[in-house]
Amino acid sequence: MDLMVIVVLVIAVALFFDFTNGFHDTANAMATPIATGAIKPKVAVGLAAVLNLVGAFLSTEVAKTISGNLLKEGSGGVSITPAFIFAGLLGAVLWNMLTWMLGLPSSSSHALFGGLIGAAIVGAGFGVVNYRVLLSNVILPALLAPVVAGFVAFVCTLVAYAITQRVAESGSNLPSRRGGFRHAQIFPPH
Repeated sequence: MDLMVIVVLVIAVALFFDFTNGFHDTANAMATPIATGAIKPKVAVGLAAVLNLVGAFLSTEVAKTISGNLLKEGSGGVSITPAFIFAGLLGAVLWNMLTWMLGLPSSSSHALFGGLIGAAIVGAGFGVVNYRVLLSNVILPALLAPVVAGFVAFVCTLVAYAITQRVAESGSNLPSRRGGFRHAQIFPPH
């Protein structure tokens, strides 16, 4: 197949991956401000679109750090070609769509890691994966993040209850809409 056709397909699938990533994460990020009435749904969608676009540009360094040395490249490793990237992206998109249709929570970033690792294994075998990096940069953070986040949320909830208890006892009125939006943004979904 012509290289230009593959590159165009890679770009199209990458854009669709970004779209699936957006509709997975936007619901998590915007549910609280919409449910509390702090912002209107159309404003939330616009805000999420802009922030997801900004995040795509800012997150490349994080992706490089996490994925650095994950796959062995060059001789004895995998060749990073447009076809390889296409296969990895397509695997991630299909996983995102499946988890969305089944209503399962899923990380698009981890879906992308899985897609690229799967493409590398199919293309060059199990030996191309640096399992130490996979464990330390992908698997352990995925397992520890919910535990750490749960503990932090527990502590923050205790603090929030303590603060609002004092305010409620003093007879002050709590700001309902704008304050709810500000406080909800302190605790993003991930």
